[in-house]
Amino acid sequence: FPEERIPLWTNPCTDPRHQAILPPSINCTLKKLPDLLILGPQKTGSTALGSFLSLHPDVSQNSPVPGSFEEIQFFGGKNYLKGVEWYMSNFPNESTVIYEKSATYFDNPLAPKQAASLIPHAKLVVILQNPAQRAYSWFQHLLAHKDPIATSFGSLESILLNTTSSPESLKIRQRCISGGRYVHHLDKWLEHFSLQQIQFIDSDELKEQPVKVLATLTKWLDLPDYPYESHIRFSKSKGYFCRFIDEKTKCLGESKGRKYPEMDEELRMKLDKIFSLDNSSLYKFLKKNRLRIPKWLEDVVRVRA
Repeated sequence: FPEERIPLWTNPCTDPRHQAILPPSINCTLKKLPDLLILGPQKTGSTALGSFLSLHPDVSQNSPVPGSFEEIQFFGGKNYLKGVEWYMSNFPNESTVIYEKSATYFDNPLAPKQAASLIPHAKLVVILQNPAQRAYSWFQHLLAHKDPIATSFGSLESILLNTTSSPESLKIRQRCISGGRYVHHLDKWLEHFSLQQIQFIDSDELKEQPVKVLATLTKWLDLPDYPYESHIRFSKSKGYFCRFIDEKTKCLGESKGRKYPEMDEELRMKLDKIFSLDNSSLYKFLKKNRLRIPKWLEDVVRVRA
């Protein structure tokens, strides 16, 4: 059975018996595991959020990992088999809050259990974006990176309508759809973490009012206030907010904030229909738990009502 061949790592520093046999390279007096995971999903602004959060002097993130777009992608990924010592080696130890951002975690079926086993007290961030827009952005991302399957179909609509797809095209369809099924994946995370450990962020608000979002997140993390308004500026040339450091605007790379053609109304309606039940479930989940409902969610639920 595949699950029996995959180990389940725990924190070796929480058990005196394990501490006694640890190699010298693991010093349990040094803090080397994250306090915060930014789960994604992909194409929701998680890189921008991490970039802005890192402005705070009491926050640090993992060291860049070659070949994985600055993400560790440990839980639920091939790097998990590299072990706890490898994972710990990617983190500094001088900050109050250490975070890791891997947007692949949110809809990975193995990630919740593996994360809870190693860092059960960590806080989690989930970014809520209109699933239709997220799916469209993800497909446009594949086109921009010249994915051969995405390029051969040319449009997301072609992928959605094709009933005789190859396994590769079905995988693309699944990746476009999966991340937007919020409650489906949240249920798995809530099997291992409490709701109080999760902060939900509206993707539209992050894009339009990042200073407000960061102030709320900073308070939730029990960190001192920070003047984000002095270090986050809107770039007219880029069309989005960037870091402002040493009197210079520093924006994310060319792959971030890329301009895509507007999604046509027919495709939007198809995607809204695909995500209809998932959006209703998310609306009910947030309302039941007295959590803020993003405007985009209110809009799509109202249209379907």
